[in-house]
Amino acid sequence: MAGRINDDDVKAVRDAVPIDAVVSEYLQLRNAGGGNLKGLCPFHDEKSPSFQVSPSKGLFHCFGCQEGGDTFAFVMKIDHLSFSETVERLAVRAGITLRYEEGGYNPSSQRGERTRLVEAHVSAARFYVEQLDSPEAEIGRKFLAERGFDQAAAEHFEVGYSPAGWDHLTRFLRGKGFTDRELIMSGLSQDGRRGPIDRFRGRLMWPIRDISGDVVGFGARRLREDDNGPKYLNTPETPIYKKSQVLYGVDLAKKDIAKASRAVVVEGYTDVMACHLAGVTTAIATCGTAFGGDHIKILRRLLMDNGSARVIFTFDGDAAGQKAALRAFEDDQKFAAETYIAIAPDGMDPCELRLAKGDSSVQDLVQPRTPLFEFAIRQIVSRYDLEVPAGRAAALDEAAPIVARIKNSASQHEVAVQLAGMLGILDTQFVVKRVSQLARWARDRGGRGPAPGPGQGQGADQSRTGPGGGSGRPGPDERRGPSGPALYLRNPVYATERELLKLALQRPELVTPAFDAYETDEFTAPPYAAVRACIDEVGGAEMGRADVRDYLARVREAAPDDTVRKLVTELAVEVFRGKTIDELYAGQQLVQVRIRAVDRRIQDVTSSLTRLGNGGDPQQYAAVQSELWVLQQYGQALRNNGVDAL
Repeated sequence: MAGRINDDDVKAVRDAVPIDAVVSEYLQLRNAGGGNLKGLCPFHDEKSPSFQVSPSKGLFHCFGCQEGGDTFAFVMKIDHLSFSETVERLAVRAGITLRYEEGGYNPSSQRGERTRLVEAHVSAARFYVEQLDSPEAEIGRKFLAERGFDQAAAEHFEVGYSPAGWDHLTRFLRGKGFTDRELIMSGLSQDGRRGPIDRFRGRLMWPIRDISGDVVGFGARRLREDDNGPKYLNTPETPIYKKSQVLYGVDLAKKDIAKASRAVVVEGYTDVMACHLAGVTTAIATCGTAFGGDHIKILRRLLMDNGSARVIFTFDGDAAGQKAALRAFEDDQKFAAETYIAIAPDGMDPCELRLAKGDSSVQDLVQPRTPLFEFAIRQIVSRYDLEVPAGRAAALDEAAPIVARIKNSASQHEVAVQLAGMLGILDTQFVVKRVSQLARWARDRGGRGPAPGPGQGQGADQSRTGPGGGSGRPGPDERRGPSGPALYLRNPVYATERELLKLALQRPELVTPAFDAYETDEFTAPPYAAVRACIDEVGGAEMGRADVRDYLARVREAAPDDTVRKLVTELAVEVFRGKTIDELYAGQQLVQVRIRAVDRRIQDVTSSLTRLGNGGDPQQYAAVQSELWVLQQYGQALRNNGVDAL
């Protein structure tokens, strides 16, 4: 049985790996103020960034989908890993050797499945690279040289060679301690008549990495005429390799894509190599599949989908390339970025272009050329006979919906006018109106649905006001009862309670020791009362003065369920409402929460006094009257003296 990782080692890994460094491997982060960073959430589709990271606290939280947690939670969620696999991966990154309990340390048997499969791929990549220097691999070296790639280029992209024998890699990996089951599961081997044999044999090999840099698969190029397999053979679908979710070269290109707000999508491994060597370091390619929705999600997170972002598709000039371009256009509207297509006049791909005309020609090729929607329209129009009215009408029927999908209304109008000119339709306004009608119909259809009834359309998220303190959308746990009113946090009572809890989590030194004397019932929003109870369970906010990251980790662990845990994370990451966060500001929040608690108690006592005045016990009446006087005096002192009265 796999041993449990030592708790001290888990904490050491958490402290050693900055959360912003990890998250930045998957999406572009920008300054969000208050020491926080923001980006497009990798866990749901959004147009504006609601995903925030707090480096100082080691936490992330999305105010859109409510995902949140520490570095471990992020990696577990985005890479579908177990907790142990996540700790092991980050421990390698931090150079920390983990200790295992309940049976001692046994790396080969105790590492998680994904970790083992990645390690097998890393070993295979090294094996293939070494084989490229062998006499047998002369054909592979010649292939690279003929395409303008020298030894340095092969080393940079870690291109390798798979021997033509049946089980060279399989025997090598067995010697490294990998089981036959792991080799089959990884896709590196396949079942043969007498046991596992190599999947890739006698081919040039490109390692395929995910966005974090882990080798998860391979692309293999046929070299010999007697190889009856496909020209390119890729790793099959495995637990770590999903071809629709990987982009070749993204590990090398991601930083420059984020920096330049530009991505170049090419068709093959050699095209990526040619682009990068020519200085176009934002080039990436799909791996044996069409560019689709999952690929777009990866790029959108890197581009941040700002107004200046550009995505340039390069396709061969033949019919297949044109078909691929039109297929890419089908997903065009999922980008906020502007999309273009670049096709060399003579139909060469980037690799051929670099070989024939040099690096500068590749750089010129990928400068934004024809907008993708314009290319799509021209391809449609070219299929019709525009000399006859029927041909012009049919072309309009097919092209107008394309124009109607253009998001920017000004651009949509301009392209509609251009379409009229392409078709030779003199009545330009007729075309413009036709496009407008289609666009309006699409919007109406997209928004169709039953009107939300009571309690519907509220969203199932935990209580929040968002980064700016203002959405006020309630979740199920915020309702006071099955049929009671929803808890709207725009109410200043809840906003102040929220702010005080944020201080207790993020800046505990500003509110202690006063905060720790506050009772749970002083927080009137039930979700906030639950968070207050979590803080109390770990020993109060005082415990956060020494090490706020460890304190936050323990508060999250104290949460009774995921709903409360997510709220703790949200409050620990959210920026403050005030401009200056100091003792004065903290004191104002402490006083306001206490004043409202006192006022609520005064109302309760006044109600009791009224009841006792109508024939009640005189002694009890006097005691309640005395309590009322004390409460009134305390409330007045709080208003007059502020934090000094606490």
